[in-house]
Amino acid sequence: MKTLKNGNDVNTRVGKRKKRGKTKRIFWGILAALLVGIAGFAYYEYHTVKNVADSAYKSGGISSAENGSKNSVISSSKPIAILLMGTDTGALGRTYKGRTDSIMVAVLNPKTKKTTLVSFERDQQVNLPDYPDKSPSKLNAAYAYGNAKELAKVLKKYYNIPINAYVLINMGDLKTIVNKVGGIDIAPVLSFSYEGYTFTKGKTTHMNGAKALAYSRMRYDDPQGDYGRQKRQRQVLSALLKKAESATTLLNSSFISSLSKQVQTDLTFADLTSLAKNYLAATKNLKTDYTHGTGYMQNGVSYQKISVPERQRISNLIRKALGLKTKKISTDSIDTSTSSSTSSSSSSSAGNTPGSNASGSTTAPGSDTNTGSNYNSNYGSNSTYNSGYGTQDSSQNMYGQNTGTGY
Repeated sequence: MKTLKNGNDVNTRVGKRKKRGKTKRIFWGILAALLVGIAGFAYYEYHTVKNVADSAYKSGGISSAENGSKNSVISSSKPIAILLMGTDTGALGRTYKGRTDSIMVAVLNPKTKKTTLVSFERDQQVNLPDYPDKSPSKLNAAYAYGNAKELAKVLKKYYNIPINAYVLINMGDLKTIVNKVGGIDIAPVLSFSYEGYTFTKGKTTHMNGAKALAYSRMRYDDPQGDYGRQKRQRQVLSALLKKAESATTLLNSSFISSLSKQVQTDLTFADLTSLAKNYLAATKNLKTDYTHGTGYMQNGVSYQKISVPERQRISNLIRKALGLKTKKISTDSIDTSTSSSTSSSSSSSAGNTPGSNASGSTTAPGSDTNTGSNYNSNYGSNSTYNSGYGTQDSSQNMYGQNTGTGY
């Protein structure tokens, strides 16, 4: 047998090299197979998500806004205003669309990395631009008559804010969405029991979908009425945003599939991909707010009066979040409509100001994190409301316009 000077067998060394070469081929073969498998899975996920996203797409007829069209805003990663509407009258495949009981505008600003979420009082009395024969009406009727396009027009008319896109959610199936993200953690803003669930104020609770739905749904036992429900809905939505801080969550086929039958939107798959890539950082810094109104009855129907100064405040807030200059809002004949049966704000059963609690102390006029001590001085209590805008005269036009003095 031929040997080397150091006594090692040549055939032995060659054998070892052959063995190592075979091992490498096996390793790279397995790795290649894994990569192919992963690529195939990614391809499957991609097309599954795309197909589901495409099935949820429905044009809302929203035209190009002041800050640009939806496509130009998203492609340039500019601040975007998305109209969020919640309906609780069944699956979205129903023939009857129903009214939007929850109306919010979310502004995502990737430059400042901030999100601003504002709730709009659904009972605000408005004139519908495209449906004068249906006016005056409540804000939540705009979608029922003219889809997202009409509601966007109303918000432009009364608040001078642009809307770039919309998302319509069936709130009745909110539980499915919450379950898909593994539940959410919320510290209830008040103690109550509803639909078999008990909530304790200030005690952080991990909620599954059913419990979160019950928490966001209760209205009549809340001393702040619909305002209180809006606040709890913003809590749930904020918690969901925190759970969806990665593209992995947002574009997961299982998650998207759970939304397809309960969500309609004019955001395409490409839009969602861009939002997940360029806008998610903005959801980590969230500010919430809501419109404050005063309740009154007119022709047997309860409405909410949102004063001109309050509408201007909300307009300024949203426009600044979008990086736009503030503009003076226009007034409308509906602004002068009040009633001799004007009640205190529906957000309170004892206080005079929106945001007051059962004892009459203010809790959150302005943003949810602000105190409300300055609300009376800024916007006036109910007594200053009547003197500032005039009481209802017996002479009214078809829109309920007050013809008395004072405005």
